[in-house]
Amino acid sequence: MARMEVTLDAIRVMWVKAEGGLSGVGEAWSTLESKLPSLKGRKFYGAYHDNVYRACVATIDEKEAETFGLPTWTIPGGKYAREKVADYRSRVEVIAETFEAMAKECGADRSRPEVEFYKSQSEIILLLPIL
Repeated sequence: MARMEVTLDAIRVMWVKAEGGLSGVGEAWSTLESKLPSLKGRKFYGAYHDNVYRACVATIDEKEAETFGLPTWTIPGGKYAREKVADYRSRVEVIAETFEAMAKECGADRSRPEVEFYKSQSEIILLLPIL
């Protein structure tokens, strides 16, 4: 797993909160995906901050959030440590473990969320905010 530092621009998203903490993550994703007419061409993110998980999709335009009845939010830009995780679906526990290892190594900026970018069905990019 190659770790590197990247600078992200802020990302405008529509989102659904995971109810019941992390145990509600799957349901949040199902709810979000059910609101969209198609998943094709969309960029999906998970954001975790202050014990709240948000399943997110980048907006295409400002009006679509109103159309789909979803709140909007902005994933903060800035410096992030980045690590790719392959085959994440069969080993979901690796996500939290990797964020913990990244925080120990890089130091985390706890004022911003940890971000998951779902690059494909099998690959996820973990982004830890750093100072």
